[in-house]
Amino acid sequence: MKRALIAVAAAALALSACETATPYQPITAQKASSSGGYSEQQIEANRWKVEFSGNSLTSRQTVERYLLFRSAQLSLAQGFDWFQAVDRHTERKTDYYGDSDPFFGGWGGGPSWSLYRSGFGWGSGFGGYGGFGGFGYGDGFGGGTFDIEQVSRYQASVEVLMGHGPKPADNPHAYDARSVVEHLQGTIQYPKT
Repeated sequence: MKRALIAVAAAALALSACETATPYQPITAQKASSSGGYSEQQIEANRWKVEFSGNSLTSRQTVERYLLFRSAQLSLAQGFDWFQAVDRHTERKTDYYGDSDPFFGGWGGGPSWSLYRSGFGWGSGFGGYGGFGGFGYGDGFGGGTFDIEQVSRYQASVEVLMGHGPKPADNPHAYDARSVVEHLQGTIQYPKT
């Protein structure tokens, strides 16, 4: 039992050490499909849709900053000087994962809930300290303790309209592409080679 616990702890530590926030990379890059990155699609000659998806370790601010940086880079690559954010969205996707607790599951010792069931009265539920009563072992609810983990990821998208010359001074949604690249370049984390 002790060896199993040590093995589980070592595996969890090794996996967490490998996980890092999504770097600035195309979604088509090697390993990017699982960790995220940017993508773009041309809609018209001077209009593109740009997206950036981050993993669970990438903050909303980072996802939005990388989206802005990619929009500026793309504008310059297409021969434009400025771009306007026409339609912008940031979505938070939250998933919940459940695992039995490797330290308390199966033998009690974790938290428990009491449930009242008609005809049976009060009993402990879902395992825990009193895992043999209530909805305990063998009743389809698994017995033992159960950890639920909330994992959130952010994905941002923007439709950009690109233009030549100086950016329109009266448009607060217009950005000078060179200035954006210059100011954000030092905050961008690229994939480790």
